[in-house]
Amino acid sequence: MNRRKFIQSATLAAAASPLLSQMARAEDAAPAKLKGNINHSACRWCYNKVKLDDLCAAGKDMGLVALDLIQPVDFPTLKKHGLVCSMVSNPVIDGLGGIPKAWNRVEHHDKLVTAYTQRLQETADAGYERLICFSGNRAGLDDAKGLENCATGLKRILPLAEKLKVTLCMELLNSKRNHKDYQCDHVAWGAELVKRLGSENFKLLYDIYHMQIMDGDVCDTIEHNHQYFGHYHTGGVPGRAEIDETQELNYPRIMQAILATGYKGYVAQEFIPKRPDPLASLRQAIKICDV
Repeated sequence: MNRRKFIQSATLAAAASPLLSQMARAEDAAPAKLKGNINHSACRWCYNKVKLDDLCAAGKDMGLVALDLIQPVDFPTLKKHGLVCSMVSNPVIDGLGGIPKAWNRVEHHDKLVTAYTQRLQETADAGYERLICFSGNRAGLDDAKGLENCATGLKRILPLAEKLKVTLCMELLNSKRNHKDYQCDHVAWGAELVKRLGSENFKLLYDIYHMQIMDGDVCDTIEHNHQYFGHYHTGGVPGRAEIDETQELNYPRIMQAILATGYKGYVAQEFIPKRPDPLASLRQAIKICDV
């Protein structure tokens, strides 16, 4: 290439550069064209600074079909945007029903049964299929007794869940960093609870972030225990930030492992965006997980 041709090529490249940048931005902003193998969702609480209407509109444009952890008061907003609630938020009554105080204490059962009876009905009336629940913290309670107590309490509401075709999902959380003393903190403990209850309407919410911290071995765990899992959450490790190259998990490979089990449910993004534009981080995460 002589000097004249080089200058001409450079001039054309410089002129094209802004156009290419505009095309790249337009591609990022365009409605997502996804493969259709993953039912994409996202947890509402990670985007609390974004109005729900705005999150629904932006999320649908990205390819979301659902949002997680929504209270019944917000069901109409989801329906307006053509989204579903893939995991209904837990009820709380007199400080019971959240992560620290829940089903592992028999003294909580009567109030929890009342609260969950109402929430199960609200979930079914809206046409939704999954409702989250928690074990509660140990607070000195040994794991065997906590398991027994959870089974005793949950058996009281499972007949209604079965009748209404709603699946209760107990979330697996890490007790090492984020939820000190939480009892349902290993797959083995949660799987044993599923076995004891013996109902297709009780499963585990396998949170990939939390269980990477507690158990690791994510893909093999999914392969050998998927029958106990009714839902999945994401999150970057370490720090629960974006799920890209800044963290240690290979999310495309994990999504492939989930699909290999025949799973047809939802995968919800539950990382906490660290970058200035949280919706850009969500769009990136959807693309990463769309295998």
